[in-house]
Amino acid sequence: MFGIVHYEMFLIAGIILNITPGSDTIYILSRSIAQGRKAGIYSVLGITAGCAVHTVLAALGLSVILAQSALAFMLVKTAGALYLAYLGITTLLAKNSTLVSPTDQVMSIRETFLQGLLTNVLNPKVALFFISFLPQFIDPQNNYGIVPFILLGITFLTTGTLWCLFLVFGSSRVTVLLRQSSKAAARMNKICGGIYLLLGVKLLTAER
Repeated sequence: MFGIVHYEMFLIAGIILNITPGSDTIYILSRSIAQGRKAGIYSVLGITAGCAVHTVLAALGLSVILAQSALAFMLVKTAGALYLAYLGITTLLAKNSTLVSPTDQVMSIRETFLQGLLTNVLNPKVALFFISFLPQFIDPQNNYGIVPFILLGITFLTTGTLWCLFLVFGSSRVTVLLRQSSKAAARMNKICGGIYLLLGVKLLTAER
């Protein structure tokens, strides 16, 4: 089918990978709990957009550069780690009495989306995942060009988005309880900030 083989196995493997906790899951949960359902949904859209970028790059073969060039991998990895560190420090320095949330609600939504997008795009491990995982389900004799890459990517993004939205609707319920307690909000800010910093360190020490 359009140069794709073992599609059912890909679907099952993709669902398992999507529900396995990772940096994207942690980001979505932290935004949903800190800012509510709407912010959680936009964080999911940002992550999904980032995965779409990686899908297109993998289909065009550009992600191979990250796999073969140590310099390119290091530059992208460092940029991603620094960005996560920025998010962590910003969250840790937030006022202790409130959950992290920009005063401008429109800006909050846009920044939440962009943060999700950049967090995903600036993670070279995601790019390497796409160029190593997707080809396993593409016929070596494929005559459809980039079509099978795009179809597999859409499948993976669809299952991942549905799972992430489930996380958003579940975790955002905690927001109401947290906003009733300044101490709980302060702890959540510290937890989220610490998580971002740890993710930055983990990304910085990652190897190809």
